[in-house]
Amino acid sequence: MNLARESVELLGQMAWIFLFEGTRHGLSDRDWMALRFLARANRFSRTPSALASYVGATRGTASYIVNELEKKGYLERTPSSKDKRSVTLSVTSRGTKFLERDPTNVLVDALAALDDVSKTHFRDALRQMLDRSDTAQQRRHADSCRRCMFLWEGRADTEGGPSSEFNCRLFRAAIAESEIDLLCASFEHRPQ
Repeated sequence: MNLARESVELLGQMAWIFLFEGTRHGLSDRDWMALRFLARANRFSRTPSALASYVGATRGTASYIVNELEKKGYLERTPSSKDKRSVTLSVTSRGTKFLERDPTNVLVDALAALDDVSKTHFRDALRQMLDRSDTAQQRRHADSCRRCMFLWEGRADTEGGPSSEFNCRLFRAAIAESEIDLLCASFEHRPQ
């Protein structure tokens, strides 16, 4: 069998862990996807619109998902201080604890058992495949600010030594170093 075809078929089998019918621990596959995303999303992407884009749903469907997760105590909405029409979504401590039951943890555990070189090769291969397929289909996916073309890093010397300052050129906002590895739904690849 062709190695590329076999690999894609294995990915398809693994996808059933993500995409399932019914519910697991009371959540549908899209609910789990939403909760996972919001737990890793940066502040710019913790909105109903960004969530809709990420899960591939309408805003109405995303709103339904948010309502369900909020009823269960896994999410909370905070009105925006800048725009009274928008809200920021945050995973509650109960939601964070509930993520320990995430069906994808079986894949995380299996991957964690590999050596570091294998994990890195696997991640990099998946990322390359996703980047190429997104380019071919003219789609965007969420990824970390660290890899995004909108991230600007300026360095300034201070008395304590060199420091870094990060900014998002798209949102025209400062980004803390702790935020640059979070997911952003407005991610765009850096030109190669």
